[in-house]
Amino acid sequence: MQKTDRLEKNLAALAKLSDEEKVAAFDKAGFAVANFSGSLEELEKALGMLMIGYHFGWKVLLLVHSKRTIRKYEKILEIDIKEFFPAEGSSAKRSMGLDLAKQIGNFWQVVSGDIKVDNRRDIEDAAERGTDPSSEDPKSK
Repeated sequence: MQKTDRLEKNLAALAKLSDEEKVAAFDKAGFAVANFSGSLEELEKALGMLMIGYHFGWKVLLLVHSKRTIRKYEKILEIDIKEFFPAEGSSAKRSMGLDLAKQIGNFWQVVSGDIKVDNRRDIEDAAERGTDPSSEDPKSK
């Protein structure tokens, strides 16, 4: 897939937030900045989770971060990720970890580490992994 086609496809798959949701996210970030005291790196990471959560959802966040880290960022942002974000955002299909957890069939065992999944924190286009049905060659049917 050409780089521009890939980018356009990924842009089209981004979360479609309403103006109200965008304002709420920006306000949540502003409140966290105003209320925070501590390492600026932690605040920055929590704000990054806020942005990523909309696009990828809380399941991907749980695959990327430890439970302790999630709790720390939730405290900074004053949110519960399972209430604030969708389970799977519109870009979740790009998550290698979520894709593999679905193939294995036990998401929670992957999250807990009972089942080890290499590259569970990586994102990649599903078409590049060969798991995107829309990427099939129509001639092969």
